[in-house]
Amino acid sequence: MQKRNILIIGIFVVVGLAFWYTLTRSTDEEIYVENIQKERERQFRFLKFNLDSPLEDHQKSELTSLSFYPIDMSYRVRAKMVPAEDRRMLEIPMTDGTVEKYLKHSYAEFQLNGQPLRLLLLQAAKESDKRNFFLAFADDTSGEETYGGGRYINLRQDGKNSITIDFNMAYNPYCAYNPDYACPLPPRENILEIPIRAGEKDYKKD
Repeated sequence: MQKRNILIIGIFVVVGLAFWYTLTRSTDEEIYVENIQKERERQFRFLKFNLDSPLEDHQKSELTSLSFYPIDMSYRVRAKMVPAEDRRMLEIPMTDGTVEKYLKHSYAEFQLNGQPLRLLLLQAAKESDKRNFFLAFADDTSGEETYGGGRYINLRQDGKNSITIDFNMAYNPYCAYNPDYACPLPPRENILEIPIRAGEKDYKKD
């Protein structure tokens, strides 16, 4: 086979692989966005119609939508789990002044938009599945664009020493909708000085 033909075939292979990669990536992103949208719809329907919703009846009748930041895949990060050296039960303050016990389990270390971050992963005292974790955090949007008491993400360990954190899945605690509910406050390790413009906004604001 002539050298020129080999070069042409090589170019076609590279172009084909690039097209396949772009198509696959696009499809994956579309599926990802669709799944986030479905979860947001499920969340809305729970608050609007479920008997266990924290909303009062008049709030349910007035609720037409929830407010979210645009879905941004850059806020889905892979974090290294570093075990806490002083692993122990913590009494996490609640919004009503009481406390609730959580295990200080490990730290999630990752980079977000080029900035290194470290967040404390908690585990409920009664959690039976030891791969499930609770992340409560506040950031520079708290009290302005998002609920002042912080937001939550439910996490599941998906690697031996790693975990995926998707800030697009950040949601408001019940007390953001109804002050009669008591909610855990973010530990000091999880109060960020940067804005996390992903996930749910304060439902009373645009």
